[in-house]
Formats: sequence, structure tokens, C-alpha cells
Amino acid sequence: MKIYSQWIRNSSPVNRLADFKQAPQSTPDRSRRAVITSGIALLLPVAYSSTAAATGQKNEGIIVQPATQGEMAFIQRAFEMRRKAIDAGDQAYGAVIVRDKTIVGQSWSRVVLDNDPTGHAEMSAIRDAARRLNSRDLTGTVMFSSSRPCPMCEAAAYWAGVVRLVYGRGATNGGAPKLLRC
Repeated sequence: MKIYSQWIRNSSPVNRLADFKQAPQSTPDRSRRAVITSGIALLLPVAYSSTAAATGQKNEGIIVQPATQGEMAFIQRAFEMRRKAIDAGDQAYGAVIVRDKTIVGQSWSRVVLDNDPTGHAEMSAIRDAARRLNSRDLTGTVMFSSSRPCPMCEAAAYWAGVVRLVYGRGATNGGAPKLLRC
């Protein structure tokens, strides 16, 4: 197991693929379990990165910030996310989460793409911000969305600690999120 761990740690997915294809399958030191395990270890990172690239989620990369800071720039980004949703064939909604004039999370509607009834743009943006900040506590953030958040999304913003909602082309101030009955 130690050798296997070193092999995983010291090789790239491409090198692991080459090693896996070239490895003799009938050698006594290469058991069936080792072959299966190495194949799984080989494929998981590739599958995860392909899914992340295809869906635009779980991307730990840097979010490109708007050239100008301000509510209208953040609303514009929410509408860019909305455009991505439309282009991807999903519902026309987008949202961003901002802390200290910096976008910390962003997403578009993922309801149709992920077959997830909770995949609203606002919920997905909260998930993205929490993942990027490595915290479920988003205290002090502001949510900018292309339209008024539904009661579910507003409740999620409330529980996450979002302090203010801003929505629509006119950057309407929605105030602090409230815990409403659905």
C-alpha cells in the first residue's frame, strides 16, 4: 500500500494512465485488487475535473473581478450568470455573493442541468461562496441576483448570514433576508 500511495502522490493522471496501460496484468505482485484500485485512482481525478469543467461548478480558481467596483457592476455579473444559464439551456437566473467589494461566489440556475429542484442560481451561488471560503458562515456578504430571490433562496441567504439582497437591473435593495414561510 505504501508503494501505491507514493505512486499516486508522485505521478500525474497522464503518467498513471501510461503506467496502468503498460503494467503487466499477470505478475504475482500485481493483484486483481491493485489493478482495480489503481484504475479507480486513475479515473476519479479525471472524472471530477471533467465534470467540474463541464458544469462550471466546484471550480476553486480565481473569480475574475469586475473592472469597476459597485452595485451596478455586481448586478451586471449576476446578469452575465443569467446569460450563461440561458446558453446552457437552464432557467434564466443568475446570482453572485459579494464580501468586502469582492465576488466570493457566483452561479447560474442549475435546476434543469443538474435535475435539482434546489439548484436555483442563488442557492448555487451560496454553495459556491461557502466552498470557496471553506465556511458555511457567509456573515457580512451581499447577494446580487438577476431577480428577487424566492422564499427558499431567501431563507438560505438568511441561514448563511447574508446581510442584504440586491436584485434586478435597477439594483433594487431587498433589505436583509427574512425567514419566510414557503
